Amino acid sequence: MTHLERLQRSLAPQREQLLNHRLYDRLYSLEAMQVFMKHHVFAVWDFMSLLKSLQQELTGINLPWRPASSRLGCRLINEITLGEESDDDGRGGFASHFEMYLAAMEQSGADTSKIQSVIASLEVGASLEMAFAAGAVPTAVQEFVYTTFSIIEECGVCGVASAFTFGREDLLPDVFGEIVAVVGNESVGRLDRFEYYLERHIQLDGDQHGRMAQQLMQELCDEDANRWNQARRAAVASLDARLNLWDAIANQIDSSVPEPFIEGLS
Repeated sequence: MTHLERLQRSLAPQREQLLNHRLYDRLYSLEAMQVFMKHHVFAVWDFMSLLKSLQQELTGINLPWRPASSRLGCRLINEITLGEESDDDGRGGFASHFEMYLAAMEQSGADTSKIQSVIASLEVGASLEMAFAAGAVPTAVQEFVYTTFSIIEECGVCGVASAFTFGREDLLPDVFGEIVAVVGNESVGRLDRFEYYLERHIQLDGDQHGRMAQQLMQELCDEDANRWNQARRAAVASLDARLNLWDAIANQIDSSVPEPFIEGLS
């Protein structure tokens, strides 16, 4: 069994928890989807920092330019960046997945004020902590994002690649598949862009980016047991943070969104 296979096996229980999370059963109305989106958008946003951290480490972006240390790593990250930062937006143009998500939120009527406030604060030089305070960002969302940046700052390139691969690219096609199953039953025309966003993630991450990210893990960690241990710690932290975020969103829906009336049930 390879290092990669052992790592995947060790993460299987957390993956199962996420794939069978009670959150999906609560996405039963447009209002519930709006609650989900206003929290989840922060995960869409901070994903790009994981990607950009890897791009800084693995591609030739320094001046004066120097060749990348890993040709394969450079190729993989640049291909993934192309899709994540400038994908087909379904409207004849191009957009990052974050921008596509914001457009989906606006179409659905979801509240974008918190994420917009954070971006605006960061653009004028505020720290992440200050931006979160100004935007009154929920605690569970803050903890999720802080986990991401702790991994970026403390876990090295193998840890970042692992969080990227097993906490995002390798996981999201399956997780989003659960959500797509209920989106189609929702308000006609209000979630079209959100469904397109999900379909693009399933297509790119499931068919291309997930496989490429696993190749990247093999390239970076090779046969170094310490690097694979670093990768495991980062992946566990990333998945734990996702579970906590999913719990918080489900709790918020339970407390703020009434269950729909279903004829014949009492």
